[in-house]
Amino acid sequence: MLLVLNVNNTNTVIALYALTAEGLTGDLRATWRISTRHGQTADEYGILIRSLLQNEGVESGSIRGIVIASVVPPVDWILRQFCERYFGQKPLFIEPGVKTGLPILTDNPGEVGADRVANCVGAYHRYGGPTIVVDFGTATNFDVVSRRGEFLGGAIAPGLNISAEALFARAARLPRVEIRRPAKIIGTNTVDNLQIGLFWGHIGLVDSILDRMVAELGQDTKCVATGGLANLIARESKYISEVNEMLTLEGLRLIYDRNRTARHQAHAGHASGN
Repeated sequence: MLLVLNVNNTNTVIALYALTAEGLTGDLRATWRISTRHGQTADEYGILIRSLLQNEGVESGSIRGIVIASVVPPVDWILRQFCERYFGQKPLFIEPGVKTGLPILTDNPGEVGADRVANCVGAYHRYGGPTIVVDFGTATNFDVVSRRGEFLGGAIAPGLNISAEALFARAARLPRVEIRRPAKIIGTNTVDNLQIGLFWGHIGLVDSILDRMVAELGQDTKCVATGGLANLIARESKYISEVNEMLTLEGLRLIYDRNRTARHQAHAGHASGN
């Protein structure tokens, strides 16, 4: 089995994939979403994730590989400890030097987040290019893949929840409201007003950026949404044609396969040279 972790600022998504006899990834077995807590110890990760696996009838010894995308550097060393202590595995972190198959054509490729790399790998494999991935998480990321499968860059905007929290924190008289699609566009009370502004305001932000990106890339550009708030927002966008909640995990799975194949070929070449 392959264990996949996508560690973001708010949540960590965990997935379990079957492995074939050749050691490559097969079918998705299960997924879970937990809170990302900076103070969580390696033992707490181990106890929690082993419990999740046991509920699926999976023993720790059946984990043969672990791949991690993390945008929370303070927890990385804890994740390494947890993987080695509870599964006897050195995890593959998505970081500079890892074979991704994705040329990164930005000013500083090393600063591109691991989740964005995984999104683009998964998107190009599934949809080709040009493709724009809109990842609705703590931030709303726009990741652009060229027709040739290159990461061209993108944009980062405050996520919907961040925008809401900033508003509630700075305006003492405004109540906290559920973020959902409002029933009307002209609000007649404070709750309506807030929901309209937050919901449609974020859609306006998303479509404004996509409008300009699609104009530059071409009208055949596919726009795909992923992330925790994708289903809430994407259905109202003029440009987003599909929601793929597994996109980041699929990208991580593909990167694991590419690195395992590369290591196997390097080992075979070394053995034949001897």
